[in-house]
Amino acid sequence: MNWKMICFAGAASLAFALGSAQAETQQTLRFGVEASYPPFESKSPSGQLEGFDIDIGNAVCQRIKMKCVWVENSFDGLIAALQARKFDVINSAMNITDKRKQAIDFTPPVYVMPIQMVARRGSKLEPTPASLKGKSVGVLQGSTQEDFVRKHWASEGVQVVTYQSQDQIFADLSAGRLDGGVQEVQTAIDGFLAKPEGKDFDFAGPALSDPKTLGEGTGFGLRKNDAALKAKIVAALDALKKDGTLSQLSQKYFKRDIIAK
Repeated sequence: MNWKMICFAGAASLAFALGSAQAETQQTLRFGVEASYPPFESKSPSGQLEGFDIDIGNAVCQRIKMKCVWVENSFDGLIAALQARKFDVINSAMNITDKRKQAIDFTPPVYVMPIQMVARRGSKLEPTPASLKGKSVGVLQGSTQEDFVRKHWASEGVQVVTYQSQDQIFADLSAGRLDGGVQEVQTAIDGFLAKPEGKDFDFAGPALSDPKTLGEGTGFGLRKNDAALKAKIVAALDALKKDGTLSQLSQKYFKRDIIAK
């Protein structure tokens, strides 16, 4: 074999290796998730990721024939981690808001879940500044709930306490270190109210409402320049809505259809 043939063979091998690496990258979809928000995303006793968003993500990957890889990250750092390319898509019960759309892009809403305050039964607390003045309310750091309570309650004498995980909020509620907690309804039910430690607690007042801070529903978050990936995921979500897959998953977790129409 002469040097020309050796160089050609070497170049061909390198091209094949690079092509294989690129193909492998294209076949992998990395989801960013904060896994302490049941029933949307959490870990089983064996340490496996589970939940509504996990099942939706897996269904999307199956539809577009890509392998799901889940990258765990604190919720308040998900947008920065997405921008730093630590993963490709945020899939972690993130509500779509004007504030977040300044930094990243979103799919259309996948589902809509009410947000409500939980307090000790008999406390007579209501989700209003007058009722909560001098009281402490826990929220997930970086969440739309935090935006809401800071905008509407903090300036009226309500103490806003932020946490890195929802589990910590429920633990401090149970221990009496918080007067209330604000979170999505199903998370409160599955993560606290349906458990022994939440037996003395209940929803306090009606669901909160403010599209500016609480958003227009939950979607997948993507980098602004990932138009091709967004189009592929939106098409997959649309197909999963049309064939009833997402509604079936909603019935499985919530006994009702919360999928955005």
